[in-house]
Amino acid sequence: MNTKMVDVTIHIDEETSSAEKESLRDRLLEHDGVMAADYNRNKPHLMIVEYNPDVIDSSEFLNVVKKLNLHGELIGM
Repeated sequence: MNTKMVDVTIHIDEETSSAEKESLRDRLLEHDGVMAADYNRNKPHLMIVEYNPDVIDSSEFLNVVKKLNLHGELIGM
């Protein structure tokens, strides 16, 4: 079986604490089709999400961001 995987970067507008970053990452990882999500330590406003676009649409990631009362944009679509 061949699984399609792509990456997208989410830019988070706000300064976030470690706990907020972990909460966002954990909520993204709860979704079917999301294989990995993590922040770049050198660029703390950016989170890279690896996912299967046949299972989940990247727009859902912004819904998760909004539910955490954060603001963000998708980069590299």
